[in-house]
Amino acid sequence: MRSAFSSTVVTALAVPALLVGALPAHADEAVPPRQMSIVGGERLGQPGTQVSLQPGAPKLPKKVTARSWVVADAETGEILAAHNAHWKLAPASTLKMLFAETLLPKYEKGFEYTVQPEDLAGMGAGSSAVGIKEDHSYTVHDLWNGVFLRSGNDAVHVLAAINGGMAKTAREMNDRARELGAEDTHVVSPDGYDADGQTSSAYDLTLIARAGMQNPDFRAYAATVRAKFPGGFDKKGKREHFAIETTNRLMRGDYAGDRLAPYKGLAGIKNGFTSNAGYTFTGIAQRGDRKLLVTVMHPDRDRDDSHRNDVYKQTAKLFDWGFAAAEKVRPVGELVPPVAERERLEGGEEGKAGGSPGTTLGGEQIAVGRHTGTNSVGTPLALTGASLALLAVLGYVVHRRWPQPAALSRRSPTAPTAPTDPTAPASRERDRSANPAPTRAPAARRRLRRPWRRRAGTR
Repeated sequence: MRSAFSSTVVTALAVPALLVGALPAHADEAVPPRQMSIVGGERLGQPGTQVSLQPGAPKLPKKVTARSWVVADAETGEILAAHNAHWKLAPASTLKMLFAETLLPKYEKGFEYTVQPEDLAGMGAGSSAVGIKEDHSYTVHDLWNGVFLRSGNDAVHVLAAINGGMAKTAREMNDRARELGAEDTHVVSPDGYDADGQTSSAYDLTLIARAGMQNPDFRAYAATVRAKFPGGFDKKGKREHFAIETTNRLMRGDYAGDRLAPYKGLAGIKNGFTSNAGYTFTGIAQRGDRKLLVTVMHPDRDRDDSHRNDVYKQTAKLFDWGFAAAEKVRPVGELVPPVAERERLEGGEEGKAGGSPGTTLGGEQIAVGRHTGTNSVGTPLALTGASLALLAVLGYVVHRRWPQPAALSRRSPTAPTAPTDPTAPASRERDRSANPAPTRAPAARRRLRRPWRRRAGTR
């Protein structure tokens, strides 16, 4: 069953933008468009840094050189601060989050597939790989470990072959991006390899990550540091295995050269690098009951003091700021709910049960819905780079599939759910049944004007 993350939209807030610093300088003089998409809020369509600091709020960290970044509350979807949130940039392997969000619900983990030579054809030069061999069989579980831990383009190609090919998979990913509201995202190569016209944005990657983290298998793979991967066969015909480790250095640490410690509470999600995209990263972390998502795209690589770990260090700075500032800033936007949920609310289901009065924020009225139903959004409380097996992932109940911003909702105490282990046995046959639509919690809302489909023009 497909599951997706949640939120409502907050448009331009009454408090004017507080621009912090200038746009980052790059040797190629790339600059964001003067106006971008306003999905999630009008301020998100403006270039530069968008943040509304309230009294006592910490200032944003210095030396964050990324072209684009977003800090969001993973539970409510509130965007605490953003920089060029909708700038369309090459996503590199962070695009694999959308690949997983699209395909994970379709195939049983125990389904076994024998790799054909044509499955690995067309991989780009220098592609990251987990070490898949032709004419060898792998379970879907093995392949997902290859995708999440080693960012293996070979694993992506094989899973895409199971799904009917790379072109079909790209179409499905684009369809899924539209369903989620990720309008800056266009998929050409499902593995994230550089391709003309392939784009995403810090906003979209954050939105996609939030959707993926609703799926317990996605959460579990994202939190795995080390695993065993099938290799060749020994002389007796026994299958050998070798160890693989995540390429996410903010999760496992990096102690060569410029030292980088694991970030406490991090639960993934995905890193990437190509010569065109530079370094990209989306992560989720928890501190206390607060869960934050941070996406960082393309830190400046032209500075004399630049380093391969800059994307992780800048992410860590933004996490630290977000945890310190969460109660002391006004949100500058929201991660939107999927299109189906918006259409459901706009199509007459809202208002039938009475509903609470709306609350006005900056001229836009946002309804306060009743919290019904449950859905799981999980991150571990802590993470150490020394983990040798799958990390336990704690799930926390979210009292609406698309929860209102915290300021507008009555938050109930959260309760943990059982951890999910993707190594558990599963059927060895492919799940060919249609994915049932997720159950929607009934809403009691007034019919309100919503800006979800508005897009800014260019000037």
